[in-house]
Amino acid sequence: MKLELSGIQKSFGEKKVLSGVSLTAQSGQALGLLGRNGAGKTTTIRILMNVFGADGGQVLIDGSPIDYKKISFGYLPEERGLYPKKKVMDQLTYFAELKGMSRRDAARSVEHWLDRLQMSEYKNKRLDTLSKGNQQKIQLVTALAHDPHIVILDEPFSGLDPVNAALLRDVVKETIARGKIVLFSSHQMGYIEEFCDSVAILNGGKIVLSGDLDQIKRQYPRNRLRIRSLQADQIARDLGDKCALREDGSLLLTMASPEEKAKTISLLAQKYDIDDIGVFEPSLEDIFVEYASERA
Repeated sequence: MKLELSGIQKSFGEKKVLSGVSLTAQSGQALGLLGRNGAGKTTTIRILMNVFGADGGQVLIDGSPIDYKKISFGYLPEERGLYPKKKVMDQLTYFAELKGMSRRDAARSVEHWLDRLQMSEYKNKRLDTLSKGNQQKIQLVTALAHDPHIVILDEPFSGLDPVNAALLRDVVKETIARGKIVLFSSHQMGYIEEFCDSVAILNGGKIVLSGDLDQIKRQYPRNRLRIRSLQADQIARDLGDKCALREDGSLLLTMASPEEKAKTISLLAQKYDIDDIGVFEPSLEDIFVEYASERA
C-alpha cells in the first residue's frame, strides 16, 4: 500500500500554513516527518487523518482518493489525551470499540498489548496512578489495539526510561515488519535514523527535503574524512585549515577531491596513531539543522 499527500494546501484565515505539501510513504516502511515547531507537521497530520480538510490537494492510497471508511489510523499524539480518573482496561476497550472492534475483540486485543508492553498488572488501575512512562505505554495501546493500516507516532519516546524505550523500540520495529505504514515524528534524530527509510523535512509549510535517507546522505560531497585519534590535537595543528575539530572529539579533514581519499588515509595511518578513519557522512541532525533553519 502506498500513501501519498499531493499538493496539500491549508490556510487559517490570512495565515498560509501549508503550501503544496507532497510526500509518499510505503507499507512496511517508516517515514520520518520532521520540522521545527510551527513548520506545519501537526496540520499535515490532522489533514491526513481527516480531522479537518485541506484547501487544496489530495490524500491518496495507491493512486486513488483515500476512503476513510476502509483505511484506519492509529495515532500516538505528543499531547496525551486519555482519561486520568478512569481504569486502564475500561478506557482502552472503549477506544478500541470506537475504532470499530466488537467488545470481545477489543478486550482480547487490549489484553494482548498490555501483556506485550508489560502493563497487565495495571489494567484495573486508574490512569493517574501510573508513572508518566507507563501512561505513555497505555497511550500507545490506543494507537495499536485496533490493528490500523497507518500508524502515526508523535514523540513516542517522550518520558520513557532506557528499559521502556528499548521495549517500545522493539514494538515499533515489529509494527513496521507487519507491513504497516508508519509516520514517525520526533526531535530525537537518533530514533528517526534507526527506524526510518525515508524522511520529509517541513520548513515554513513546505517540504524542503524528502527522499531515501541513505541516498540523501550520499549526495553530500565525498571529499571529507572523519578521523578519530588520541593524537587529534597534533593532527589538527599539523594540517591547519584543512582540519577541524568536531564537538564529539573527531576531526573533519577536507580534501581537494574525493580521489585523494586512499592516498590521504594511507599517509595519515603511517604518520599518526589512528583509531578510526572514513568518509564523513552528515548525521540526520546535521541535515535537519541545514534544511530546517530560517531561510530568507
